[in-house]
Amino acid sequence: MTNNDIFKKLRVAHKLRDDDIIKILELVDFRVSKSELNAFFRKEDHPKYMECGDQILRNFLNGLIIHLRGPMPKPQKKKP
Repeated sequence: MTNNDIFKKLRVAHKLRDDDIIKILELVDFRVSKSELNAFFRKEDHPKYMECGDQILRNFLNGLIIHLRGPMPKPQKKKP
C-alpha cells in the first residue's frame, strides 16, 4: 500500500474536501497548492500523477490530530 492509497483512504474516511485538507496542513505550517494536492489523488497512469512523499503524509497526520483533538495544551511548571 502506497502513501497515496493511505492518503485517499483517510480522505474518504473523514469525508474531507480539498479545502479541508489544505487547512489541516496549514495547522502544522505546511503549505500545498490545490493542484499539487489533486495530483496525489489521480490514477497512477495519469500524466500528472505525483507520488505522495513521507513528509506530506506525516504532516497531514499531525495536522489531522490537531484538527480532531485540538492543540496540545502547554505543560504547567510545578512550583518547588
